[in-house]
Amino acid sequence: MVDFSVRPIGFVRSPFVEKVEAPRQAVAEGAEGVAGRVEVLPEHEHALSDLEGFDRIWLLFWFHEAEGAARSKVLPPRSDRKRGVFATRSPHRPNPIGMSAVRLESVEGLVLHVRDLDLIDGTPVLDIKPYIPYADAFPDAKSGWVGGIDPRPSWAVTFTDEAEAQLAWLAAEGLGLDLRARIKEALALGPQPHPYRRIKKTEDGGLLLAVKEWRARFSVDLAHSSMKVLGLRSGFRARELAGGDLALALHRAFVAHFG
Repeated sequence: MVDFSVRPIGFVRSPFVEKVEAPRQAVAEGAEGVAGRVEVLPEHEHALSDLEGFDRIWLLFWFHEAEGAARSKVLPPRSDRKRGVFATRSPHRPNPIGMSAVRLESVEGLVLHVRDLDLIDGTPVLDIKPYIPYADAFPDAKSGWVGGIDPRPSWAVTFTDEAEAQLAWLAAEGLGLDLRARIKEALALGPQPHPYRRIKKTEDGGLLLAVKEWRARFSVDLAHSSMKVLGLRSGFRARELAGGDLALALHRAFVAHFG
């Protein structure tokens, strides 16, 4: 067996700071229009020549925050059973290499301005290749177990006035903390618990979605494939909030404001 070594040729700068914030796929799952950039290392300056004429480029990257060893089978977000890892886009691969087709907006020196970005901030880029429609697009190709564009229809997600007020308060007081999109994206895949959706039943029979350090209560209407977010609460217990930890100031203020 021959061992290989790779070195990054640049790094992604993205609005997604944590893994859970990034969409699972570009364009199809919430990355459409998301702006970011690729900062290429100086030794590759001349390699960027002639790239600006392409509308899209392939980014080959390293899943640098993939946790644990490679897995032979994984449970994708839109599957009810485990699939062979080579039949998925999972980061838990023998070699954690990913690829993403992003829209190239412009090239400024060593910086590529891109959109439709689904990568987290700091992702190491291993290579850049032009996207060529006649060679890279096969509209009639079969999609295996995935089926069509979206193998699982999205559930409709709405918010009560109370939930909207709480989300607006968090966005204002939390310096732009936007939980609404994260909640909607998670619930649109369904109310079933899943490794990508931390959902559990509460003691009173309700349902609770965990999003970062926050919890969203929601109800389910099976007849109409819809869910309604009823309200939010802190994910910390009262004794934890009473400790005076400065990092929990926003949570204490939320509890004081909304009870």
